[in-house]
Amino acid sequence: MKTSRNPDTVHKPVAPYVHQVEVTGSNRWLTLSGQLGMEVDGEVPEQPLEQFELALENIKRNLEAADMQINDLTKMVFYLVGEFNAEKRRELIADFLDGHLPCTTMIYVVALAAPKFKVEIDAWACKECS
Repeated sequence: MKTSRNPDTVHKPVAPYVHQVEVTGSNRWLTLSGQLGMEVDGEVPEQPLEQFELALENIKRNLEAADMQINDLTKMVFYLVGEFNAEKRRELIADFLDGHLPCTTMIYVVALAAPKFKVEIDAWACKECS
């Protein structure tokens, strides 16, 4: 079972996320490598927000391949290089999560694996076994 909580003893979340997700019982865990904003054919858009949206789509595709959904996500870590339109970034995340609130962390870094990459997103998911 997954239980999401925002303890009263910790500040309220400053964005759409929860402070903790506790997992108990028999579950399947999925850990993803950092997902880049890269197409299946290896194409990488120049625009950072396009990469951001594509990285989210790659997370969704990974979840589907493991018979999981967005609401199985428990944690996401966003690594960003350079300036991003914060309002648009939040909108993309909110649309992607569609009301689901995993734990999240956002980190601005100097560089990723290659200069063309402006976004990488780590994700963890958990699904209860029947």
